[in-house]
Amino acid sequence: MIGEDSGSQPGPHPGGLLAVLKRGAAMSAAGVASVQIIALVQTLVLAHLLSPSEVGIFAAGTVLTTFVVVFSHSSLSHALIQRRDDIADAAETVFWATLVSGALLAALLLVTAPVLSTVFNNSQVGQVAAVSSGTVLLTSLMAVPDAMMQRAFQFKRRIIVDPVNAASFAIVSITLAATGFGVWSMVAGYYAAVTLSAVAAWWLSGWRPLRGRFRFRLWRELAVFAFPLLIESTVDRAIETAEVALVGHRLQTSALGNYRNGRRLAFLPVMAIVQICSYVLFPAFSQISGEPERFRRGFLTALRWMWLAIVPASALLAVIGEPVVVLLLGHQWRGAGVLVEAMAGVGLGFALMSVCAEALKGAGRPHLINWMTGVGAVTAIPLILLLIPHGLLGVGLALSMSAALTGLTGLVLARSVVGVSRSELTRCLIPPLLAGLCAAVVVGLLEHGVLHAGDQGVAPGLGLVALETIGFLGIFVLVLQVISPTTTAPLWSALRRR
Repeated sequence: MIGEDSGSQPGPHPGGLLAVLKRGAAMSAAGVASVQIIALVQTLVLAHLLSPSEVGIFAAGTVLTTFVVVFSHSSLSHALIQRRDDIADAAETVFWATLVSGALLAALLLVTAPVLSTVFNNSQVGQVAAVSSGTVLLTSLMAVPDAMMQRAFQFKRRIIVDPVNAASFAIVSITLAATGFGVWSMVAGYYAAVTLSAVAAWWLSGWRPLRGRFRFRLWRELAVFAFPLLIESTVDRAIETAEVALVGHRLQTSALGNYRNGRRLAFLPVMAIVQICSYVLFPAFSQISGEPERFRRGFLTALRWMWLAIVPASALLAVIGEPVVVLLLGHQWRGAGVLVEAMAGVGLGFALMSVCAEALKGAGRPHLINWMTGVGAVTAIPLILLLIPHGLLGVGLALSMSAALTGLTGLVLARSVVGVSRSELTRCLIPPLLAGLCAAVVVGLLEHGVLHAGDQGVAPGLGLVALETIGFLGIFVLVLQVISPTTTAPLWSALRRR
């Protein structure tokens, strides 16, 4: 449990940091794996119980709810994680600030819900928005407990809170959808997930309010650190909100349903890898940023492992995403499969963004993240507007290009702060990219020219996909071993230690 005193220390002694991070990564992996499995099962089951239009209505109705959460949760909690002193008062200050902002934003969403009905030309969208507004207040309650667990390297959130969130949404939404509640089954699941997550976070963290004092001076200090992160989060969520509005308005509600499920499926492998690493990277980089050489080595190690995981996952999605979605969800969700393949580049961009952003925050330079945010803001929406005439394929390509440009911007920024050379980055990033490209070309030609797994029955089709996956991984590792043995050496070393 993290009480007031235990939260006063930002983390373990540097000598034991590596062991803590390994344990944290393992615990995060277990938690994230369970969340992704639950999310996948929930998506597959609901796809057979609800129509693309019903899923699209939920996506449209909750678009502003997910947008305003950044104002009531994430930014100040990051400032609390990075805080070195006055922890009890800082936690109290963050708690009341986020609670008040959460209540005000929930009321604002309730009042403005009818606007969404007009935007999406669907009265039920506004009803969903009004009913869902209360989740913002519930989410604000988790800000401090989450931050106190993370700053003390308590990884219970990953192995308990996140799975509770995913399981409660899945159980409630699937049960109600099976009994005919339609889109309201997802709204009820949303409330169940947020409520149970808040209860679990408070129980596990051990933190309670009224152990410190709200101090306006502290709020200003925390806000100075949090403001650049708030801008980043706000712009990111604004882009997502605009994506939903454009897809729902320029295409149709069923396309928005395909967009939501396709986006979720495309992000499953990406976010599984990114969340495992980023959850431990920020507190870790905060600990070692004062030691330049250690910071540089840690950054390169994190980037190398993240890249080795993301590149093959993204390249594989680019060639088998559509047949997998069609086999698992059905032909009415083919648009989601097209989006999954087109969004393959998003994973690469997010990997770079994640490591670089955590390094910049850990080094106390969060304002530099705004350059990444700016690149994302000026590229994503214009690219979507340019390519949306091509449907969900165009939307996915636009998101991939924007994410890649944003990730490269982060790499340039982090390089100057961390002190890594261009040659080090080249040796780290280029060999896996070449190996992934070679494997994708071979498997892509095999799928589209010979096998056509998506046109088969479910069992034989998935069997072909499994064979393609094995072949892809074999080609990837073989090519990587040939062109860069030093890149694969840590892999073989890790396997031998097991």
